Amino acid sequence: MTDVFSCLDPAQRSEGFAAAKTALTRSGLVVLPTDTVYGVAADAFDPVGVRRLLRAKGRGRAKPVPVLIGSADTLRALATNLSPELQALADAFWPGGLTLVCRQQPSLRWDLGDSRSTVALRMPDHEEALALLADNGPLAVSSANLTGQPPATTVAEASAMLGDAIDVYLDSGPTPGQLASTIIDATGDVLVVAREGVVTMDQLREVVPSIEDAEPS
Repeated sequence: MTDVFSCLDPAQRSEGFAAAKTALTRSGLVVLPTDTVYGVAADAFDPVGVRRLLRAKGRGRAKPVPVLIGSADTLRALATNLSPELQALADAFWPGGLTLVCRQQPSLRWDLGDSRSTVALRMPDHEEALALLADNGPLAVSSANLTGQPPATTVAEASAMLGDAIDVYLDSGPTPGQLASTIIDATGDVLVVAREGVVTMDQLREVVPSIEDAEPS
């Protein structure tokens, strides 16, 4: 049975967070609001939950699921070989629309897809998302849509695509929009902008002048 909870109502918000926690501990899926679009989440350390997420979206393992985290300190716990420049970007733009693709800590035992020992990390700038992360730890999160379809900016749009494949929907009203996060590839010797989104190249170069563009104009 799928449950929908309004985060705009304090009683429903509390009940919804409890239901989400229960679902995540049982390899379930939760649709949650973020500062970009709605996402579908599983416990990042639960391979069964992550497989359910990929199946619900119709997404293959070739595109590993990103991980949302609740604090900048978690970056150091999950990623390795962090340069001062990368740390400066996290300090400048987290929480916010910046995803950092890093080498993962070798001790991690999770299965996010064919990640080749890398992980895409982001700290969202959204009250409900951060509260859920504080309650549950890192979450594997992808946009709440079927692969190839537009991302959902409302719970109604997410539900129309994902239906009862989701255990809990947390409704916080419309999200800000469909502009995606900016992605930085930090797995090589230099930082490279793999995708420009919410955070612009000009903003990035104010912090790290040496950052490179994967597709220079």
